[in-house]
Amino acid sequence: MLGYILRRLLQVIPVFFGATLLIYFLVFAMPGDPILGLFGDRTPNPAVVAQLREQYHLDDPFLVQYWYYITGVFQGDLGTTFSGRPVSTVLAETLPVTGRLAVMAIAIEFTLAIIIGTISALRKGKLFDHTMLIVALVAIAIPIFVVAFLAQYFLAIKLGWFKPTVGSDNDWGGLWLPAIVLGFSLYAVSMRLMRSSVIDTLNQDWVRTAYSKGLSRGRVIPVHVLRNSLIPVITNSATNFGVLLVGATVTEGIFNVPGVGNTLYQAAIRNEGPTVVSFVTVFVILYVVVNLIIDLLYGLLDPRIRYA
Repeated sequence: MLGYILRRLLQVIPVFFGATLLIYFLVFAMPGDPILGLFGDRTPNPAVVAQLREQYHLDDPFLVQYWYYITGVFQGDLGTTFSGRPVSTVLAETLPVTGRLAVMAIAIEFTLAIIIGTISALRKGKLFDHTMLIVALVAIAIPIFVVAFLAQYFLAIKLGWFKPTVGSDNDWGGLWLPAIVLGFSLYAVSMRLMRSSVIDTLNQDWVRTAYSKGLSRGRVIPVHVLRNSLIPVITNSATNFGVLLVGATVTEGIFNVPGVGNTLYQAAIRNEGPTVVSFVTVFVILYVVVNLIIDLLYGLLDPRIRYA
């Protein structure tokens, strides 16, 4: 087990350098002048422009800029935004908001997937199963911004169950509506995975053996079937968690959530290389750690899995 964990942690090194180098290059290659973009329609003083270029090393070659960035990261400095704020401060303000949103969305997705997927598998071919499959196809087909606008209009504006926008009220209670939208948009794939996994598990020998021993359905389903059917759903949910941390830009924009998605979008528009790359760097590490934890959970869910 310890050797497996060490090997997985060593994999972070090439992933870290590969991801940061690629993202930094993409930001570096974007057209436009980020310094001139700071001044908008105003004509900047050439001396000020030259000073800012020197401050942010924008006149240096790409590899030199990347070297400055990497050495700063290893010294605990994630860089400075073009507005003068430390990137670490911006990350500390936005990450908890998106983290809460991601946790709530994954909890909603996971709960719906387990309950509906299991019932659909147990009632395979019946009305409930067909209905839930249609609902899942609809959830997959409808773009998330359409679901967000519909939820915002009907659930927030018409019915008044939620606030239409989040804004500064970004605690757990204020994030319910965007979390429901994200959870609903993600649950369809997990539900279908859960359904297929339960159907496959029901046909395994150990399930038939459990029934032949006289165990009740209430004992066999949660202990022998659900436990061995959760691995695909957990894997998909872990992937979705990483995606939500950096990919909830549309939902955060619609509901005015002051999270990572909005910040990354604005930083990409302004060509703020240090901000974009620093955010991606942190999320690469978080993503690897989350997937390591999920891999270790496999051994608890399925006793047949062993780590060499």
